[in-house]
Amino acid sequence: MGGGVKMAINTAEKKGLRVKLTYDDYVLFPDDRNKHEIIEGEHFMVPSPNTRHQMISFAIAHLLRDFVHKKKLGKVLYAPIDVVLSAINVVQPDIIFISNSRSNIITEANIQGPPDLVIEIISESSRKIDKVLKKDLYAQYSVREYWIVDPVVDVVEIFILDEGGYKKRGEYGIGDTIDTDLIKGLTIPLNEVFEE
Repeated sequence: MGGGVKMAINTAEKKGLRVKLTYDDYVLFPDDRNKHEIIEGEHFMVPSPNTRHQMISFAIAHLLRDFVHKKKLGKVLYAPIDVVLSAINVVQPDIIFISNSRSNIITEANIQGPPDLVIEIISESSRKIDKVLKKDLYAQYSVREYWIVDPVVDVVEIFILDEGGYKKRGEYGIGDTIDTDLIKGLTIPLNEVFEE
């Protein structure tokens, strides 16, 4: 965390105040190869991902991007990319899809609002953040579909936004092919995603 941000937090904590960080604080964080995020004003940091995480991320992003690009359906972006949901909620999902109809949220600096689809590839250090905090956050900000990819057990959980939050559509593993109503015709064979 940048020196100015640390000093402000330390000063506030000495006065017994709880500091909520904002996007203005976020941009002062160091470029240290760690993943920094702010959820409800609280700073979360996890180490940069391991090689298996990156191979899975690349496989999904490649398959998704090729289909979306060919059909001219929108944009697929992958980390690091800042998604600013609000002043106190700034995240870096592994992969996002933004449909053409919502392309106005894409700016030169970041994404200003919720993507249509968010995909997180979890690690041991991010498991609770991705499965609980971010899942609730993405539902709160109306991300229409959320995929949680678990490289430890080679499983993808798909959640669809419903009136009361996310409803689990299914859990898929090796041998399965996944699709989404958001991107008609897209199929992703998980054998290609999880191959060693």
